[in-house]
Order: sequence, then structure tokens, then C-alpha cells
Amino acid sequence: MGDLQIAVVGGGIGGLTAALALQRAGFGVTVYEQAPQLAEVGAGLSLSPSAAHALRHLGLGPALDSFSYLPEDQAVRHYRDGRALQWTNRGRALLEKYGERYYLVHRADLHDALAAAVRANDPAAIRLNKHFDSLVQDANEVRLRFADGTSASAGLAIGADGSRSLMRQALFGDSGPKYTGYIAWRGLVPMDQVPPAVLDPPSGIFVGPGHLVNRYPVRSGKTLNFVAFAERAAWSEEGWSIRSTVDELMQEFEGWHPEVRSFLAAVPPELLFKWGLFDREPLTRWSSGRVTLLGDAAHPVLPFLGHGAVLAIEDGVVLARALAAEPSLEAALARYEAARIPRASFVVRESRNAVKVFHSHEPEHYASKTGGQAADERLGLFDYNPTTVSI
Repeated sequence: MGDLQIAVVGGGIGGLTAALALQRAGFGVTVYEQAPQLAEVGAGLSLSPSAAHALRHLGLGPALDSFSYLPEDQAVRHYRDGRALQWTNRGRALLEKYGERYYLVHRADLHDALAAAVRANDPAAIRLNKHFDSLVQDANEVRLRFADGTSASAGLAIGADGSRSLMRQALFGDSGPKYTGYIAWRGLVPMDQVPPAVLDPPSGIFVGPGHLVNRYPVRSGKTLNFVAFAERAAWSEEGWSIRSTVDELMQEFEGWHPEVRSFLAAVPPELLFKWGLFDREPLTRWSSGRVTLLGDAAHPVLPFLGHGAVLAIEDGVVLARALAAEPSLEAALARYEAARIPRASFVVRESRNAVKVFHSHEPEHYASKTGGQAADERLGLFDYNPTTVSI
């Protein structure tokens, strides 16, 4: 299938990872992104050993090393008195066991590196202002139609257009997302505004009744990223870049440890946003004919295990491997689904379960509930390498 032309709908981290992996496997790829500019929101994300293996496999190791923050330890602390409930190594111990470690990055830095690598292979590979509208397919090709009246044909189309995917809707319909009862704030704080006592260790989580705050450095330690979660009975606003106020955030975390409140209070108002968390049931199949899905389009996942971007990166690498290994598109997509659906569905389910521990009304029992291990490692999520896993 070396002459297969592939269309990727969506130019986020999952879509660009897939495009780069497919280019490196010898396929012609065009990415169709609805935005007028290729950009990611200002937010941090964590990359597990499996994602790091994938990115190095794609030649992005030097870029990853240049913009990441490398945590050695991570602490889970009590929301009121700050005492450590659990201490986890995210550096040396992971390297020894899995051959890779944990990386903390700004989403835009990773996105920029992926886009640059894709364009280095083909300067015309990324098309902007292409809002997907509909598709038709037959035995030979897929024809994509866009909102601007244009169309494009490909031998394979990949939907990487996020949790509210129109590609998924075109293939399988859509029953709509379900609000989970949780909302979140995200913010970025210049490190010179962060009290030094907060950074012990630099990466850490505070757990409390119905609430959770995760914070860690990004951009080589120049900025502190935080995500603060709370339970809320109802939510109707769309999007995940809704403006909030520092006063609203501080009121929600009234009574929390002064260290937490110090960096929450220091966030510049223009860098503070909130959103509601929505969930969907995992799909039992991702492909139909010459169209398949990856990332949040296939398996939206709650953020409580930090694996949303990780799963999308894994999808892209495994899909490219499956397509390179099979002369038949049907067989390749079957391999891809068999390799990825069980893992993705497991992470989706366990991410739902994790919030029940993080938001416990008895945070002092956190360590006993987790067996003294970080949830992601305890669940075996690091025992996976998308570059070598059997497909």
C-alpha cells in the first residue's frame, strides 16, 4: 500500500503524530485542519514513558529534551495541612524499569515540534481553514467535503478531530456527551511568582473532598501549569477556554493549604480558563470501510490519569505500523483496532474510577486506597511501548 494517499482530518497532537508516523512509513499524507492558524491552547500536559518512546521513534527526541521539564519526584499532599500522603519517583525509577521517564511539557511546544516535522517532510502537507462537513466513500476512495465548498479524495481518511468529532458522527452517529459532574480550571503562572515552598517537589497533587489540584512546571521550568478540579451539579457552557476570575477560583478552594492558594492567586487573569468535563462511552469499533478514527475522536478520556494526549500519540504510531505491515487496508485497520481498542477502553474506564480516589472525602486514606503506588503505574499503563507492541 505504499502508494496509498491518506487524509487526516484534524491537526491536533493526535492528527499530527499520525501524519508524521505515516510519512516516515512512506505514505503520502495531507492534514486538513479547520482553524485558520495552526496553534494549540496554552496548557500543560504530561507524557508517560510510552509517549516518550513513540516521540523518539518519530525523531522528536531532541525537541522533547529541549522543551520538557523532567520531574524526579511527585508528591500527593493533603489539601488542608499539606502533609505528604504519597511520594512517587517519576525519573530514575521509570528509566530503569521502562527505558523512559515522565516528561512535563507545554502543549503548544509539542504541537509546534510535530507540525515542523510534518512540514519538513512536505511543506504542503497541512491545509488550514478546512472545516469537515461530510464524507462519501466507495470501494476505491473516500471523498471529504468541507464547509468552504471544496472537497478532497484519499484512499484512507483518518478522523482526528477531537472529542466532539464530526468524523465519528458521520461514521457511527452521535448520542451526545454526558456531563460528568466535574469542572476544571487551568492556569499558567510565571515561575518567579511562585513561592519556593510550593516546589517541594516541583511536581505534585493536592487532594481534598470533592476537589483536586495538580501542578507542575513546563517550558523547562519557566512556568508553573496547574489544573484545579471541583464537583458541580450542572454545567451548560460549551468549550474549554471559558474565561474565569481569580476570585471565583479562590472561593472554590477556600480553606485549602496556603501553598495551594498562593499559586492559584498568582495566576494572571488572562491565563485562567475553566471548562466542564464531559464523557462518552468507548466505541467498540473505530473503522468503517476506508475511514478510521484516533485520539479523542475514537476514545475521549477524562484527564484524571493524564493519558489523553498519550493515547492519541500511541494511536498514531500503531496505525502507521499496521498500515506498513499489511498489503490489505481492511486487514491493516483490523490490526490497528485489535491492538488499540482494548488499551484505550481500559484507560477510559480507569480514568473514571481514578477521580473517585482523588476526590475522596477521606484524603488521609489516599495511600491505602492506592496501595502506595501512583495510579498509572499501579494499573500497568507504563508497561506498553507503541513502537514494539504486537500488532
